[in-house]
Amino acid sequence: MAQEIDETDTTEFNIFGEVEDGFSLIDEKPLTLNMERELELSEQAKDATKRKEKRRNKKVFYGLKTKKSFARRGVGENVELEVFHYLKEYKETDPYVPEIYWFDFTRKRIRNSGTIEDKRGVILHGPYKKFVGEQLVEEGLFYKGTKNGRWTRYDRNDMLVDKRKYYHGWPKDSKVRYYDDKQTKLKEVIPIVFGKKDGTYYYFHENGTVAVKGEYKEDVKVGKWTEYYPFMSRRKKEIQYPADPYDITYSPFISKEWDRSNKLVYEAKL
Repeated sequence: MAQEIDETDTTEFNIFGEVEDGFSLIDEKPLTLNMERELELSEQAKDATKRKEKRRNKKVFYGLKTKKSFARRGVGENVELEVFHYLKEYKETDPYVPEIYWFDFTRKRIRNSGTIEDKRGVILHGPYKKFVGEQLVEEGLFYKGTKNGRWTRYDRNDMLVDKRKYYHGWPKDSKVRYYDDKQTKLKEVIPIVFGKKDGTYYYFHENGTVAVKGEYKEDVKVGKWTEYYPFMSRRKKEIQYPADPYDITYSPFISKEWDRSNKLVYEAKL
């Protein structure tokens, strides 16, 4: 832990207040003050106060106190370094957000599962940066484990490869629907980036569990889409879409299907 730096005394002179016993400001000889020195001391006190306030709030983000840490893996030029902040006190996370980022003390790495397993880790909150070697490859902000604000990614040549904005875990321009007027039961989240569907799509059962999850790219469904039963997060069906949104020759198909007891009842022969 870094050693605390001694602070300059911020007590300013009060020449009209109480004085020590045996000493009086009213004397036979005129009292002379070095005003330049007094002003210098006063400015030092103000600067010290500002530095102290800055250090005090340096690790406070969105009104919550954090600690700074890092995780490193790999060797040589390919070593990966992640610098992050995490909450000092555990806070409940949004149950609807599909990805909660947290640091797992057991595995000594950042994970993004929906919940913190056995609370054996800490929730990421505040600035995040990832380096490969000396090159910054990703940076952004977390809010209670969710991506928030602007997130950017770079390649090894420092070229920008992706820039997205989030609000508490969802793409900022996402379209959201609810089951109720009070907007307490989330129904659907359609990710929108630059006016097109792009990112992870979610449809929820009324009990709050995920009903459908899949990826959009350039307004087209891509990759694996999964349907779920409304209990125990059990899979119901997997549908395979093209990996390339411009592949018009690809025909989507059901790759797997399960019954309510989680028994695999169908698997496509490829």
